[in-house]
Amino acid sequence: MTALDFADRADFDDAERGFVAALSPAVIRSEDGRVIWDGEAYTFLDADCPDTAHPSLWRQSRLCNKQGLYAVTDGIYQVRNLDLSNMTLVEGDTGVIVIDPLISAECAAAALALYREHRGDRPVTGLIYTHSHGDHFGGARGVVPHGHAPVPVIAPAGFLEHAVAENVYAGGAMTRRAVYMYGAELTKGPAGQIGAGLGMTTSTGTITLIPPTVDITHTGQEETVDGVRIVFQMMPDTEAPSEMNFYFPDRRALCMAENATHNMHNILTLRGAVVRDTRIWAHYLNETIALFGDQADVAFASHHWPTWGKSRIVEHLAGQRDMWAYLHDQTLRLTNKGLTGIEIAEQLELPPAVANRWANRCYYGSLSHNVKAIYQRYMGWFDGNPAHLWEHPPVEQAKRFAADYGGVDALTTKGKEYADAGDLRFAATLLGHAVFADPTNTAAKEALASVFEKLGHGAENGTWRNFYLMGAQELRGHIAHTSIKTTNPEMAMALTVDMLIDSLAIRVDGPRAWDEKLTMDWHLTDEGRTWHIALSNGALTYRDSTKNGSGNGGKADLALTLTKPQLLGVLAGKGLDGVQVDGDPQVLARLNALLDTPNPDFPIVTP
Repeated sequence: MTALDFADRADFDDAERGFVAALSPAVIRSEDGRVIWDGEAYTFLDADCPDTAHPSLWRQSRLCNKQGLYAVTDGIYQVRNLDLSNMTLVEGDTGVIVIDPLISAECAAAALALYREHRGDRPVTGLIYTHSHGDHFGGARGVVPHGHAPVPVIAPAGFLEHAVAENVYAGGAMTRRAVYMYGAELTKGPAGQIGAGLGMTTSTGTITLIPPTVDITHTGQEETVDGVRIVFQMMPDTEAPSEMNFYFPDRRALCMAENATHNMHNILTLRGAVVRDTRIWAHYLNETIALFGDQADVAFASHHWPTWGKSRIVEHLAGQRDMWAYLHDQTLRLTNKGLTGIEIAEQLELPPAVANRWANRCYYGSLSHNVKAIYQRYMGWFDGNPAHLWEHPPVEQAKRFAADYGGVDALTTKGKEYADAGDLRFAATLLGHAVFADPTNTAAKEALASVFEKLGHGAENGTWRNFYLMGAQELRGHIAHTSIKTTNPEMAMALTVDMLIDSLAIRVDGPRAWDEKLTMDWHLTDEGRTWHIALSNGALTYRDSTKNGSGNGGKADLALTLTKPQLLGVLAGKGLDGVQVDGDPQVLARLNALLDTPNPDFPIVTP
């Protein structure tokens, strides 16, 4: 860290450039009065860095905490720090195009209102999603509410499929882990949550989704929205499976989505995701430089602050490109020499010229978990050592550790000794076993909480800090509530029927459904299609039977003729009123009885 130049004020100059006005007070509430965003909670960051925070992370949090409406260039504005992400507004001939409407509809509405207060009451004439993560589409109804005149909704090809895969199929587990990753439930303060590296934290309002109407399918595709020309660059499998950059040639402004922010990003985010492709990420950044590097006067992204000037833009993109290329190539080089992901993560270092760039610091992603992710992408979870092929699960391992150390108390004592000696990593391992061997042992839980607290306070990475401090909070008896809901009716309406059936299938309690057999036909009059659904051997499967019939040798047990809104009502348990029914209505009840209910508040650091 001694190589970092804390006297360098360039980032602060960029983060403050173009400031127009702040939202004051920076508190946003839901309709029922619940606070879903509290920007006032971070005023403590104005003070000097305390000994409970890493100086580099403290600096990053101070930068991310700058809030308000900012002018980027002629006709392009950003609202920053009214959610984890930025909302960008591009003025057109008759209104304004919104890029990435934040996580929550309430925050998006507040951001748009702040813009209109200072730029006039311009109507929203277009909506662009840079990629398929929830903090870039969830606030859509805050800027294009129900009843608004239709506007083009532009997204990269595959957007809806990947948004659903991440936010609905695995949404329960991902959302739960995101509570720990972003630390929204932690007390804000020098010893608590001070940010997440990518932004301050996540809002906890209403998530919405308006399906795209225009797909971007190839690099070089050009669209004009409200008189604004936009040239697109596809970047799939980088920061998201479906993602794109784009350039405004008449404004000489480049939007980098989330592909080049002011930190090392994630190859596998701690909340869980599909492992990203570091090799292709570096390749696409090289392509960005070739396409736009000699044209753009400003580059902005969906997080952090812009970069101005051609040479500085190219330097920034090249620095990120070299970071990803080096991590990828060196991880594979060492993999082919026989090292495992954990071993490589301990050995690999970035070149000083790359590592000492502020924009490459590990505030959000980390070298440690990114290297392991690259290894995982190529090699999978198994490191080749047969001892790791069929290990006991955590509780059974913990019981054996406790027995070998002479009981949970002895294991706890030994863990404390390692902590006192400064080996917090192994202390966490031993004390973790003690907690899993006996979750009621308060001494073991408090000892582990203390270790987590120390690890968190020393972390440069914002998400590591949050995970450690959230873990300590859970050990001390406070199970954080998961406030964000990814399965609300607004989200459901945006899903295709196939996606709705998939979301049912992953809830079927397989063992209880082994001996159940049932079939249904859903004929949706507004879609002009029929879906044949079958449950057998614990698996719920389906196919389009519009042309080929049910194909099961006879009538379905239950056939429903209805519209998609009616189907959503049926799936929500509102009954079959107004639905044409042929067959046994109890088939639905039989299926519902086999559906598991996810636990949105499951524990993370205790069994």
